[in-house]
Amino acid sequence: MTRISSLLAATAVGIVLSSGFAVADTKDKRIALSNNYAGNSWRQAMLKSWDKVTGQAVSDGAVAAADAFTTAENQATEQAAQIQNLILQGYDAIVVNAASPTALNGAVKEACDAGIIVVSFDGVVNEPCAWRIAVDFKQMGAVQLDYLAERLPDGGNLLEIRGLAGVFVDDEIHAGIEQGVAKHSKFKIVGSVHGDWTQEVAQKAVAGILPSLPEIAAVVTQGGDGYGAAEAFRAAGRPIPLIIMGNRQDELQWWKEQKDANGYETMSVSIAPGVSTLAFWVAQQILDGKDVPKDLVVPFLRIDQDTLEANLETTEKGGVANVEYTLEDAQKVIAGM
Repeated sequence: MTRISSLLAATAVGIVLSSGFAVADTKDKRIALSNNYAGNSWRQAMLKSWDKVTGQAVSDGAVAAADAFTTAENQATEQAAQIQNLILQGYDAIVVNAASPTALNGAVKEACDAGIIVVSFDGVVNEPCAWRIAVDFKQMGAVQLDYLAERLPDGGNLLEIRGLAGVFVDDEIHAGIEQGVAKHSKFKIVGSVHGDWTQEVAQKAVAGILPSLPEIAAVVTQGGDGYGAAEAFRAAGRPIPLIIMGNRQDELQWWKEQKDANGYETMSVSIAPGVSTLAFWVAQQILDGKDVPKDLVVPFLRIDQDTLEANLETTEKGGVANVEYTLEDAQKVIAGM
């Protein structure tokens, strides 16, 4: 090798190292996203973040492909078949937002047995061979009651808007809300509906139950349902209670309008849709040979009265307040920092 070619080779190695990933180890690897549902703004933002970050990663040579696949229906059997198809297509890693923590375990185990890395996030799976990335959804429910206890020390009646029935996330947030009610016993849940994490479904469900409900002090939610709840109360001519929001742009915009008009005060909490990009980088790091704990926890994104305007300003119309992750962010999460 000539001195010039040696210098060029050293320079290439330096570029690889400074980029933060070992291109030689994962540049030929293919990662797939298996997503069970895309019917609300959070899921749309999640897919958009995936495309943005993984598209750049493919362009930079971090991986060869990062394709996204979403099932037509939120059915575990359909998603299991999708995962089996991705196995046949020869992907090196599958990132999964799962319809069920248990119903996909057979397909996930098939993937692992085929030597495929499986990283689940948001809707995680409990198959031991897979990795899991989640927020503490139970705490996300409980924190709502802690906030309400500060704002409404005398307690009151609550309306609970749940998410998609049968999904791990819905069960966990609901359990956290129940835990919070047990802790703050002056509150009582007097009605519960499923809003499916969408404004339209939530508005219709709340409108249907409101005539049978007593005075409501607050509405506890899961995300994507706050604005729909407010519209249902308004249409019914009932006083609008304190509604916990879920970081959607239309919720934040409505909140700001009410804040400016009459000092309306609440809080908003959700998992950032960009957690999909963290899952991508975690999969890339595992493929790169890094030692990654099977269970990783990321904080949920909370917005309070004093941070409303700043978050609204950076949230696109129709979108969700978001955080997208870099390789360096993933490395810090993996290291437990």
